Amino acid sequence: MLIRPRLALPRFRPVPASSLLAAVLAAFAHCLGSAVAGSQPFGAMNRNVNDLGTQFVPFHAHLWDVLHGRADGGWLINWQSGYGSSFLPDVGTYLSSPFSFLVALFPRDQIDLAVYVTSVLRIAVAAAVMAWLLLRMRPGGRWWLAGTLGAAYALCGWSVIEASYNPMWLDGLIAFPLLCAVGEALREGRRPVRWFLGGVLLVAYVWVANFYTAYMATLGAGLVLAARLLMDGGAWRPRLRVAGRACAAVALGIGLSAPLLLTVFAGTRHAYPGMGLTFRPAGWGDLLGRLLPATYSFNSPAMYVSTAVLLLACALPFHRAVAVRVRVGWSLLAVLVVLSMQWGPTHLAWHAFTEPNGSPYRQTFVLSGVLVMAGWVAVGEGVLPRPALAGAVGCVLLVGLAGLGGAFTVRWSWVGAGVGLVAVVGALVLLGRGRRGYAAVAAVLLIGCTVGQSALTTAWAAKRRVAAQDDHAPYGPRQVAHRATIASVDGWPRYRTDPGRAQTVHNDAMVVGGQGASYYSSVTSAVLTRTLSALGDGWNGSGRAPHSLDNPVTDALWGVGARLRSTYRQGADTRFTVVRGEAAPLVTVREALPEGVGYGTSAFANQELLLGSTVYERLPGTEGRCTPGSPVFVWAPGLKGSARLDAGQPVGFDAKRGRVRAPMQQVGMAPGDGRVRVWLEGSGKRGAEVACLRTDRLAAAVRELRARAASGVSFGDGTVEARIPAGTGKRVAVVAAPRIAGWQCAVAGTEPAPAAAYLGMLAVPVDPEGGLLRCTFRPPGLRAGSAVGGAALVGVVGWLVLQRIRRAPQPVRGASQPVRHFSPSGV
Repeated sequence: MLIRPRLALPRFRPVPASSLLAAVLAAFAHCLGSAVAGSQPFGAMNRNVNDLGTQFVPFHAHLWDVLHGRADGGWLINWQSGYGSSFLPDVGTYLSSPFSFLVALFPRDQIDLAVYVTSVLRIAVAAAVMAWLLLRMRPGGRWWLAGTLGAAYALCGWSVIEASYNPMWLDGLIAFPLLCAVGEALREGRRPVRWFLGGVLLVAYVWVANFYTAYMATLGAGLVLAARLLMDGGAWRPRLRVAGRACAAVALGIGLSAPLLLTVFAGTRHAYPGMGLTFRPAGWGDLLGRLLPATYSFNSPAMYVSTAVLLLACALPFHRAVAVRVRVGWSLLAVLVVLSMQWGPTHLAWHAFTEPNGSPYRQTFVLSGVLVMAGWVAVGEGVLPRPALAGAVGCVLLVGLAGLGGAFTVRWSWVGAGVGLVAVVGALVLLGRGRRGYAAVAAVLLIGCTVGQSALTTAWAAKRRVAAQDDHAPYGPRQVAHRATIASVDGWPRYRTDPGRAQTVHNDAMVVGGQGASYYSSVTSAVLTRTLSALGDGWNGSGRAPHSLDNPVTDALWGVGARLRSTYRQGADTRFTVVRGEAAPLVTVREALPEGVGYGTSAFANQELLLGSTVYERLPGTEGRCTPGSPVFVWAPGLKGSARLDAGQPVGFDAKRGRVRAPMQQVGMAPGDGRVRVWLEGSGKRGAEVACLRTDRLAAAVRELRARAASGVSFGDGTVEARIPAGTGKRVAVVAAPRIAGWQCAVAGTEPAPAAAYLGMLAVPVDPEGGLLRCTFRPPGLRAGSAVGGAALVGVVGWLVLQRIRRAPQPVRGASQPVRHFSPSGV
């Protein structure tokens, strides 16, 4: 009879009560704050401010489409944005967290709710992980106190004020305590093989989930481990050995994440540079004031982390029962982190040596975590001596006095801080009594302080964000109607359907469908922005958010056969009009350009150069003669004001130097006598041009391009195929897509080679006999990242083999080996 050995199944370990408590408290407090503010989904106030509405929700909507097989493109190419953009860098920047993929479980029209729920879930998980870490650091502590402090960490000011509308940053909130736990395990030396391997995998996970905040969390965890090793004392060699293992785990983990990480880095290298900012440290009064609840500012660190944490962290230096080196170590670490946030060189180091384009204190969550751990060290056993408590109260009062002159503290800040201080002091006094009933009351007071202050801060931030920043309409009836209209005329890949210039957000195509020029990302390619700018397009976001260019010539060039127009005003009913245009085919065959030909300074001339025909009547200034009835266009990229045709309505231009570029716009039609005069009002008029479009010439130019069209055109996820007709002369096949880095093409069986460019468009030289054109796209950095990832995997496997060899029992030379008989009991 064949006897099968029994499998030793791993034991199920329930989630610790402290982690469950922390997760529930954090989720409840955050939702309570949203409800108090009347913010969606608990009220009518819009929460889609700034990049949450214009970037992150649309990217999650597109991820929903990709996961459900409904997107134009896939993981490599997004054909809906920027006339064809690389999607994998966007995935690595915004969407690579496992939490992001949970949006697929929601209905698509509830995408705003899906993003909110996944954000709250991240906050809850961060609280649970921090509570687990605290009990690892001091196993004998009170579980409910660990849960409360874990919730306080996850509800810190950085989390509820800044990261809550940058949901991918919340993965860094989870990463910091995870990486600190790895450092603790390596420092303790228990199960070193298991924890080293687990550390490698956890590092890889957090760097894939969001490399940006994972970088900060890794720096912070490294500082915590270094401080812990210095506090330990003893011989240097064992401590250096732990530090070496930690560095090796981090290196291998980052190596495993390299396929995505290097793809993002390469995307950043090819991105439009945007506008650099200069770091200015916050004033010390403002900075200390941000430790209080209910403060809001974009340019100072959101350091609030509950009065309970602040008081306990301030008590540590006065707690004589704690070793001096421990008190000094944690206190010095907290002070050094604060100072590093205020000094330019270390500020850059925290932000990967790249000045952030926005809030300048994105590493603040590390300080919050350090304060929570310091507070836990002070009161891990649940008792705080009276001298330590008195010293802590004095420190908190000094912080409050320093914050009196701060510009961001309000009445609710002082009310919340005062009530919280009384509650925390009372709770700690009761804990010192040592009775169970007193402990229960103390728990209620500490939990109430943390939940109440955090809900207050969440509500205050929600209201202030809407008042201080741009907000964008959530998915609703307008988007439903917009999406339905696009679906009714969508002809991809025969032609493109542009969602229109009057948009809800810069990434409308990801939300409502279609295939337009507009696109907003941190990795918007320089090729796209510069090509569209040369053709008269405008942009926001310092060049990283190109507009939809509503112009018949550019629509023809990029194969836009249908365009939606509307008079959109937020909160008002919107009607959509579909405008059919003269669209050239998406793949055409052109004569090769002479060497050295490129775009000039005139957008009208550049359009004609790319089209290959003269279609504009350009005026010498702002007045002249045109063909009666022809559309009149104004190109004034620096104009902040308006342009008006004689007796016409003014058309607004809203340029902002370095941040917003005004697009070419139609201001009216040439009158019957052909006399055209345009009035420009406002600043930035220098260099403005006026021209009239001959629509008959444009129609003729499009007919000529159609006569040179390729056949059998198909667009896939990272592929373009077309059959090129035979011809004569030096020719190029031109694909109406930006020539971003990563494209390789081959014609009629030739070897694939990097694609050429035709004035910014994807192009391939073709022989007279023509044949099958096939282009494939591989994001830059993916091959190098895969090689690095493979090498890291080999390193991990090799390390495991080496450990197994080292741990294998060595037979004694000359001793006979007993014969082992198999038994079902395994003995």
